[in-house]
Amino acid sequence: MNELDVLHVFCGPDGRHGNALGVVRDGRAYPDEASRQALVAELGFSETVFVDDPERGVVDIHAPGRLLPFAGHPLVGAAWLLDLEVVNPPVGEVWARHDGEFTWITAHAEWAPPRRLRRYASAAEVDALPAPPPGEGPLYAWAWEDEAAGRVRARAFPRRDDGTEDEATGGAALLLTAELGRALNITQGSGSQLLTAPGPDATIEIGGRVRFASHARGPAAGLRR
Repeated sequence: MNELDVLHVFCGPDGRHGNALGVVRDGRAYPDEASRQALVAELGFSETVFVDDPERGVVDIHAPGRLLPFAGHPLVGAAWLLDLEVVNPPVGEVWARHDGEFTWITAHAEWAPPRRLRRYASAAEVDALPAPPPGEGPLYAWAWEDEAAGRVRARAFPRRDDGTEDEATGGAALLLTAELGRALNITQGSGSQLLTAPGPDATIEIGGRVRFASHARGPAAGLRR
């Protein structure tokens, strides 16, 4: 029987919100690309993690229709669930640490897929944007809530055919941190929270809270968000 855990990653201070993530603890239950993509389609999450070696933290990250070399919230979630200090996605070794209620990973901004970062004049303008705003290509809309304190209001729009909005986007947070060159406290979507901190050698730490949502043994049916 395969095991599937559903997590919410980058939750707000009240434990709500965050981006939903499916984690298959035994990747052998889905041995090939076709079977993994079939489960991804059934779950409907933006990303699903398949654990191929829990001791070494070897994982595959699948989005609908493609394998991802790196993604922020899946790696934070997997590191939290498996209590790992190192996670090994296709991009390579990713260090993790656990600090109270936050789990952190160390990454490089160039691992994140490109997207447009557009600054708005106020958080109210970001809040008022339609979903998605007109235009093409992934957009990360942001504004300062408190520039001195590094507090940012953001929303992420993949501008896919389904018109969805990302609740919490680790890769975009990495890109914004690299562009601004400073630590950030980002409130995204309905109330998710992402923390970042530049480190040595062009690395960036990204962290957040993870909440356990559900666990199942057997078929994935009934675990859609």
